[in-house]
Amino acid sequence: MCEYDVEQGDGTPKGGTSTNVMIAFVREVSDALERCELTHLPRVPIDLKLARKQHARFVAVLEELAVRVEFLPPLPEQPDAVFVEDTAVVLPGLAIVTRPGVPSRLTEVDSIRETLGQHWPLHRIEHPGTLDGGDVLRTGRTIHVAESRRTNPDGITQLRDIVAAHGYEVRVVTVRDCLHLKSACTFIPPHFLVANAGWINTAAFGNLVVIRADESEPFGANTVTIGDMTLVSASFPKTEQRLRDAGIKTQRVEISEFEKAEGGLTCLSLIGSAAEQ
Repeated sequence: MCEYDVEQGDGTPKGGTSTNVMIAFVREVSDALERCELTHLPRVPIDLKLARKQHARFVAVLEELAVRVEFLPPLPEQPDAVFVEDTAVVLPGLAIVTRPGVPSRLTEVDSIRETLGQHWPLHRIEHPGTLDGGDVLRTGRTIHVAESRRTNPDGITQLRDIVAAHGYEVRVVTVRDCLHLKSACTFIPPHFLVANAGWINTAAFGNLVVIRADESEPFGANTVTIGDMTLVSASFPKTEQRLRDAGIKTQRVEISEFEKAEGGLTCLSLIGSAAEQ
């Protein structure tokens, strides 16, 4: 889950001080990216060289936004390893190692456990539960979770049990015709939800102000907000303009090769606030 503490609505930790640092965990692009898991998209050639160039630029943008980037151990034989969001959920004060919903990705979680454990107390989703981080979206003290092909009811129950002790409410939402919840919508603090209304019932998110992705850009709702900057895929300029018209500051990032692998901006990192080491 590419999340950070948004309780103040600006991407900074509630009560945050200079002792906290924003960290993004990323992983190098696998040599096997073209063998990635696909659910809704046809398989097309991926330019591995361009993918690595785009990933390097994404990392540079994070650093320009004063995020400290930490690379997870490379997994060159794991096709989807660059999509680190699905392997954990990071919340203020804890991290949850997930259990991805496709067998090919289960080995990815072992390499992330030790790294996250250096920053947060760890919990984990156990068999028979499955949970992909891309199906988890936090808005303040509410955690929205989608039951999907990758996330099952047992995984959601385990997540609810873990976070209840930390004061979070879990709400289950329904997605259709897309891979993950954050394929359908993302939260832009303090009160915006950018969404493909054909894939999600936006009424499930209460009083958030909904900005619809342009109808010609169904994947345009996947965004990442850090501080006062919202990153958007360069593939979706019409949706970006809608965000700008709403007063949201945006920056384009090229991720075309990852979109061929059914990935989005949120997939490429795990972002959280942790105490300075």
